[in-house]
This record gives sequence, C-alpha cells and structure tokens, in this order.
Amino acid sequence: MSTVIRTWNVFHGMSSPPGRDSYLRQMVQLATEDEPDVVCLQEVPAWALDRLGAWSGMQVFGAVAKRPLLPRELGRTLTALNQGLLRSLLVGQANAILLRQGLRAVATDTLVLNPPSFRRRVSRELGLPAKTRRRWAKERRVCHAVRTPELTVANLHGSAAHDWRVADAELLRAATFADAFAEPGDVLALAGDFNVIREHSATLPKLAEWGFTEPISWLDQVLVRGAPSAPAHRWPDERRVLDGKLLSDHAPVEVTIG
Repeated sequence: MSTVIRTWNVFHGMSSPPGRDSYLRQMVQLATEDEPDVVCLQEVPAWALDRLGAWSGMQVFGAVAKRPLLPRELGRTLTALNQGLLRSLLVGQANAILLRQGLRAVATDTLVLNPPSFRRRVSRELGLPAKTRRRWAKERRVCHAVRTPELTVANLHGSAAHDWRVADAELLRAATFADAFAEPGDVLALAGDFNVIREHSATLPKLAEWGFTEPISWLDQVLVRGAPSAPAHRWPDERRVLDGKLLSDHAPVEVTIG
C-alpha cells in the first residue's frame, strides 16, 4: 500500500505576488482534498493551528516558531485588513504536520533550530559577519516530528539569513534530531522548506550517505529513508491557481512511498 507525503510552505495564505487577501483555508483544502497520508506545512499563522483540522479532516500536530505579538483572534482580525503588508508581524508563525485519520501518533517532539548557543558556535565556525548573525537571531525556527507505528515524519523550516551555510547547518541539526527521534528501522521522512539548495549544501550529500533519497532542485524537499519511493516531484503552477491567483510563492512537493 502506497503512502503519499506532501510538503508546502503556504506563505501565510498569500498569493504570489502578495495581495491584501488570504487564501489559507482554500490552500489547506487544496493540499488535502485528494486524501494524502501526511501533509507538512510551513509559514502557518499561529491562529490557524486551531482550524486546520476542520479545514482538512486530518489530525493536526503543530509547533509555533515565531510567537504571536497579539492574542490570536485579534492578530488575525487586524492582519486580515492587509495580509500582504502585515503577514506574520502580529500573528506569529508555525509549522504543522497533518496525518490522515488512520495513522496513530505514538510520540511527538520539537527542536529549536537556532537557539543562542548553536548560533554562537556556528557563527564562530563560519566566521559570520554581524549583519548575518543579527538576521539569523531575528526569528526562531523549529523542526518538529511525529512518530507513528508505520512512519516517522520530521518537518522543518530553515532560517532565511541570506547565507546558505546558516540554513545548511540547521538542516544537519534537524536531520540529527529526526534520526535520534525515530526508532531503529523506522521509515523516516524529512520534509519542509530547507532554505538551502543542493548546489550550496554540504549537508544534503551527507544525508544521501545516511540513506536518504536524493534532493530535487530548490528549497522544498521530502527526503525518505528506509523504504522504496518514487522520485519527489513539484506541483506544476497550474495546479495551485485559484481564481487567477497563484497560491503561495512556493509549490507543493510530494513523494509516494511503496
């Protein structure tokens, strides 16, 4: 029996280019309407974590990265005045793993990707300039994971620090966390917006040595270890067009296992 794992940076529900409106509900419904087994989401406004289940019909496991500046509903109401302008300023930002109802979660865990001690060490090792260090510290990023009897999934959103090496260091930290969280012999999927591309990554070749599948081009990936899988593929743009609007500045990426 095959398993479909999909990842999408939903850009806070915005279109590309951004406008005043949010299409978050429509995007979640689009990503789940064909009943995939797992959907990993990034750039979800924190208020939406309580609504993803109703929109998708799936189990929801969320992790807040950037904490909201205002109470969730107040932040949502004010942001709706101009989604493209305010984005995550008031509502914070989260990741979410959605599981189909038949999958039973047995454990969850979350790792902060850029805590101060890690930033200090990596900044010294890489000789990062002060401007890059400040940009890296500006927003907390996380990787969170869910383990089921059939599959372990880790979902991350790397930092956008304008230096590929920063997100690459976070990717190795996330992969090490996911590897330790999974039970021996588990099928393991590492998914999300890595914010580093294969041409500028030292970590992605290491993950291939660890048994993960090869990455595709650009930032969004679903890497699988422990089971045969079809090559990952990115949705064509026409699949995410709604009323003439291109949804998100990222396309969904998915893999079929088995």
